Amino acid sequence: MKRGVRESIAVSAVLLAALFILPLLVIVPFRSELLTREPPMDETEGEPFVSGDLDSRTVLKVKNGDTVEEMDLGTYLVGVVRAEMPASFAEEALRAQAVAARTYTIYKLQTGGNHGSEADICTDSTCCQAYISEERARANWRKNANDYEKKVENAVTATDGETILYGGVPILAVFHSSSAGLTRAAGQVWLNDLPYLQAVDSPEEGDTIPNYYSRAEFTAAEFKEKMLAAFPEADFSGPVDRWLKNAVTDSAGSVETVEVGGVTVKGTQVRAALALRSACFEWEVQGEKLVFYVTGYGHGVGLSQYGANQMAADGADYKEILTHYYTGVTVEPYSFALPG
Repeated sequence: MKRGVRESIAVSAVLLAALFILPLLVIVPFRSELLTREPPMDETEGEPFVSGDLDSRTVLKVKNGDTVEEMDLGTYLVGVVRAEMPASFAEEALRAQAVAARTYTIYKLQTGGNHGSEADICTDSTCCQAYISEERARANWRKNANDYEKKVENAVTATDGETILYGGVPILAVFHSSSAGLTRAAGQVWLNDLPYLQAVDSPEEGDTIPNYYSRAEFTAAEFKEKMLAAFPEADFSGPVDRWLKNAVTDSAGSVETVEVGGVTVKGTQVRAALALRSACFEWEVQGEKLVFYVTGYGHGVGLSQYGANQMAADGADYKEILTHYYTGVTVEPYSFALPG
């Protein structure tokens, strides 16, 4: 009897031990792998970009903050397209942007640039073109990073070397975010007119564009301070509702000229002084405040990015987009190399 009890207890002990030991026998050989395994990486992430044959021939010195680094034209353009146009845009719009950015770069290089011997071009959008690294772009794009990076890179390689030419020469291929239904001629905004930068229809749908309509308000004191800094000869001794008057607008509603404190100035100068999103503005006086209602974003000359995206959505390819926004041009491969 006692022997049977002892045998039963022994069998139970063995079974109990097995319940604890067997899982360990399975897990322990793989323990380090289970505890240290990293999530699998997407094989496309981190693959180096390879420029096309024509773009790779031009090596630039790019000033990025306080440093200057060398990269070929294609690599630079990928960084520009990442920064200058939403990667969610249609592929044909991104290709149009890539060609415009390439043309703008070559134009700057051929006309001397802004940086002397230190650099060929920089990443400051107020001087040259905006630029963003792949790492920063991926952080912004998040779950769309791989798709967006591929779209941008394809836009550059698919248009390798293609440049916007007028009379066989690269143009000043300026671009902006969105127009008020019509782009502006260069002469309406800057000192000189250019035959390929003329006003054309632009099909962007304002209601679908973030901040297409914006509002800015200033107290009388703020407005007077900003205007006197820009136009010291202006006279603001009269009532507030007489400080700004006699606006002359173009067919798209952009202000060509306006009287500020009795001085006639360009609408673009008022835009700059008040940091408005565009020169397509109206205003009203509300008590001691001046309130501005602004349409579109940018100087309004050349390629409209949102207009390009709408044209692409309507079936236009990148060459049709470019020859629409830049008058009398051709889009062709253009071999360019820096001297030296």
